[in-house]
Amino acid sequence: MPTHFTLLDGLVLVGFFLITMGIGFYFRRRSGSVEGFTAAGRSLPGWLCGLSILATYVSSISFLALPGKAYAANWNPFVFSLSLPLAAWVGVKWFLPFYRRNSVISAYSHLEERFGPWARTYASACYLLIQLVRMGMITYLMALPMTVLLGWDIRSIIVLTTVLTTIYTLMGGITAVIWTDAFQTVILIGGALTCAVVMIVGLPEGPGQLWEIATTHDKFSLGSFSWDMTSATFWVVLIYGLVINLQNFGVDQNYIQRYHAAKSEREARKSLWIGGLLYLPVSAIFFFIGTALFAYYTARPEDLAPAYQAADKADFVFPYFIVTVLPPGVTGLLIAAIFSAAMSTISTSLNSSATVLLDDYYRRYVNRTANEQQGMRMLRVATVVWAGLALLIALLMSTFVKNALDASWLLAGIFSGGMLGLFLLGLLVAKAKSRGAAVGVIAGVVTIAWMTVSPHWDAWPDVLRSPFHHFLTIVFGTGAVLLTGAIAALFLDRGNRLGRPDPTASRSD
Repeated sequence: MPTHFTLLDGLVLVGFFLITMGIGFYFRRRSGSVEGFTAAGRSLPGWLCGLSILATYVSSISFLALPGKAYAANWNPFVFSLSLPLAAWVGVKWFLPFYRRNSVISAYSHLEERFGPWARTYASACYLLIQLVRMGMITYLMALPMTVLLGWDIRSIIVLTTVLTTIYTLMGGITAVIWTDAFQTVILIGGALTCAVVMIVGLPEGPGQLWEIATTHDKFSLGSFSWDMTSATFWVVLIYGLVINLQNFGVDQNYIQRYHAAKSEREARKSLWIGGLLYLPVSAIFFFIGTALFAYYTARPEDLAPAYQAADKADFVFPYFIVTVLPPGVTGLLIAAIFSAAMSTISTSLNSSATVLLDDYYRRYVNRTANEQQGMRMLRVATVVWAGLALLIALLMSTFVKNALDASWLLAGIFSGGMLGLFLLGLLVAKAKSRGAAVGVIAGVVTIAWMTVSPHWDAWPDVLRSPFHHFLTIVFGTGAVLLTGAIAALFLDRGNRLGRPDPTASRSD
């Protein structure tokens, strides 16, 4: 690939890494306590936590995959973002006040009060496994195009990214994570906007050519508005987005910790609105970049190397544009933005995973009377161990790509639906207790496993295959937990005193 990665680009990239590491070391003193490391002393402004929530949404997968999807097809995946206003409203109205009243930093401690120890352990274990796979997958998928961009060995990029992210996360705790998220978000958005402008200006016949080419090829389509549940129609993507975003705001430790890090409930509400609603225009920018890329290379077909003209290379067209078209300095900025998208997600997952390991395992099963020093030691050890495991997963993915990715999506899909369904069962069904909840979770996991495995297993009878689009897997799985759990509660939870009604269940506001 012909590139012009210059000395200036290298200096920009080095400067980005130095600033990121500097933020981690600057906030080292504020992370010397468990409260500081996990909740930033509950002292941060809402706008800052909001930018961190936005950074949690925009991973390196989004940075590269969204333009790739718009380039190869249309804006159908953007419908996912349209569900955010409703999900954010639900989060602000019900989820956030509940977690702010419950001062325990873990998102899963209340499940023990509601359904017993098994529920807390189940949900937290699912979360930890999902974060491990997510960190490994994001690191690998970031390194894949970066090795083409920079010419570095993919394993070296994986190790460098993981080590640097672990260092500033370890030093500065969640305060450093949130501040670096904000810095990296600015880099990311600035780089994306710069790219969009360069593409528009670079069209031979001016900006109007973009609209002409895009409309001719139906690039702005949001998908079919039919009620067909076997394909990614507008409604299927919208429902999928709503469930995923409710899961994010309701049971994901990454988001819950930001509720606690804000200095007041008002600031926490502000952070959720900022993070949730900003993703709408930010994701639109990435989809616009994909459409602009299509128009740019349709107008200039000779500028796109033959190796990147195949349909399965759509995700590589944006990185190709970055290193072959952008001016010196801007190329380094965009590469820094790709690194930042990955590092912000990894640092968030590391800090939240360490918090869960401390609260839901170490203090619950190992040392209930752990003092401050023991708690901090556990947080640091957990951060390093989880980073090492994520690094191992990313390296394995670089060797066994297809199987690793298939396994990661299967694992994440099976476990995440059970988590959200269990939370909603406790929130909405006052009569549900331990036995009914257990039956509901089993039904949900079985439903998700069936919808995930049956379409791809040759030995599975055709008549028993799931006909639904895979986006609906988590939707039906969550519904199965909720519906089956509610019905089972009528028969199994009579006289079962374990668990108490959720304190938010009887509230109308």
